[in-house]
Amino acid sequence: MAKEPMQRPMPMGPGGGRRGGPGGMMHEKVKLKSPKKTIRRLLSYFKGKLGILALAVLLSGVTAVLGIITTRFNGLIIDEAIDKQDLTKLVYLCLTLLGLYIFNIGATYLQNRVMVNVSHETAAKLRANLFRSMQGLSLSYFDQHSSGDLMSRLTNDVDNISMTLSQNLVHLFSGIVNLLGILIAMLILSPPLTLISLLIVPVMILSSRLLIKFNGKLFKRQQRELGELNGYVEEMISGQKVVLLFGQEEETRKRFSFLNRRLKNTLISAQGIGGIFGPVMNTLNNISFLIVAVAGATLVADGTLFGLKSTISVGVVFSFVMYMRNFSRPINEIANLLNSLQLALAGAERVFEVMDAPKETDAPSALTLESTNGNVGFEDISFSYIPGTPVLKSASFEAKSGQTIAIVGPTGAGKTTIISLLTRFYDYEKGQILIDGAPITDYTRDSMIRQIGLVLQDAFLFSDTVRNNIAYGRPDATEEEIIRAAKLANAHHFITQLPKGYDTILSDGASNLSKGQRQLLTIARTILMEPAILILDEATSSVDTRTELKIQEALLNLMEGRTSFVIAHRLSTIRSADEILVIDHGELIERGTHDQLLKKDGFYATLYQSQFKSGLGL
Repeated sequence: MAKEPMQRPMPMGPGGGRRGGPGGMMHEKVKLKSPKKTIRRLLSYFKGKLGILALAVLLSGVTAVLGIITTRFNGLIIDEAIDKQDLTKLVYLCLTLLGLYIFNIGATYLQNRVMVNVSHETAAKLRANLFRSMQGLSLSYFDQHSSGDLMSRLTNDVDNISMTLSQNLVHLFSGIVNLLGILIAMLILSPPLTLISLLIVPVMILSSRLLIKFNGKLFKRQQRELGELNGYVEEMISGQKVVLLFGQEEETRKRFSFLNRRLKNTLISAQGIGGIFGPVMNTLNNISFLIVAVAGATLVADGTLFGLKSTISVGVVFSFVMYMRNFSRPINEIANLLNSLQLALAGAERVFEVMDAPKETDAPSALTLESTNGNVGFEDISFSYIPGTPVLKSASFEAKSGQTIAIVGPTGAGKTTIISLLTRFYDYEKGQILIDGAPITDYTRDSMIRQIGLVLQDAFLFSDTVRNNIAYGRPDATEEEIIRAAKLANAHHFITQLPKGYDTILSDGASNLSKGQRQLLTIARTILMEPAILILDEATSSVDTRTELKIQEALLNLMEGRTSFVIAHRLSTIRSADEILVIDHGELIERGTHDQLLKKDGFYATLYQSQFKSGLGL
């Protein structure tokens, strides 16, 4: 078994989960949790399609019956035409057989066409429901699940379900019809031969069940490991510059090789065991053919077998042997289809697991926040990402309409947590957050977040036009409003210099723009939203001083008349704030204006003087 290479600790998300780090997952013994429940839930997606499904089932039954009839026709050709040397009947029977084959081809094509449509419609509905569910998940869920694994559920798992529905579901039904029909036909032709041929069936069924039971666990593990590999690849591609910068190419290759090799071994095991079905069943088939051939020859020659009298012809034996072959084929197919069904059910469980994850919901009595004056209050707020490890401890402060509140402190002190609670990315455990005197939980999450504008350190832009990126929060904005927002953000000038101006497509995270330009576009996007409350989270920390001046000017335009919360490491940028909150280890330890805090000669003064001496505060 592959030995896992040493892995450096993965960065922890706020919720304690490993961000994007699928390598942190352990190998656990897995099995399908509730296959019956999963099947019932999948069948619920066929509502409204019962008519077309009935047509597909009917067609599968027709093809199965036609297969039984055409098999008997081969025996009749031997007995009624070849043995009697009747050329006319031979031509008639052959033409009839050809017509049945053509009709069978048409019915099979129509059946497959119907199921392909149904399966892809069902897959599209599953995909849409899963994506909608993902949009309603809390940030803590994404902290604990890698994006690659979630993408794998949305693509690979749904595709496996679709493939099973389109290729296997009706075939499973037709296989059952084939089994029953062939069994009846065999009994009609020769009960003694039927009894002999059925002796091998329990062995075949037992072998199938044992292989399917073991393979189900492997398929579940296969899907999980595929999600882990996808997550690692996505993470490494996103962080390629960091990998190169720290010279970790070899370590990254080792880690990928381990995950890739582990998935390969699981795939080989799962598909290798699946490949045993054919040889095992073929061996059992050949044994049954031999037994039936000897028994049939004895009946044709002597008319008796083990004391049982039964007169049959060569054509009957020929038909019976073909029925035997066709009888074992549905058993093989059903075994393989059940094998594929295991894979689909494993994927379905993973899909439904995301759908069933707790969603962010509003209280039934929640009101729509149409507008706000921007008065914000924190009253004795406490919060922990990990139970028992508080990140914020009894924080209380007030921001009046139009005020600028700066939040400073060392890394990990809890500054961003305050912002995350205000934007309702997470729910606080104790205390109250108020807007205009009312708890934020009294309002719907969507209406409240629309009153808040957020400008982050990492400017995120979509693969779309500049215009659509600015208008992302207000797709109905006019051209004049978009241009006005860009001008206020000091972005209009460089936008007009782009190849197609506002119609320029930004791709790959807007890598064709500088960090400062990307930030100005996010500021323009926020200006267009006209929020009453503004949050600036290290909005200028990753740019040079010259670019920072442009961004600062844009931010001043944005902050005018709005209640603003500013998180900044460069303390010189927040000297004019109405109040500065100093936080350390989750506690508010100082508050006041810049001058007041300097006079206190406390934590803030020490922090400011250290930046001033090092040049960071300039």
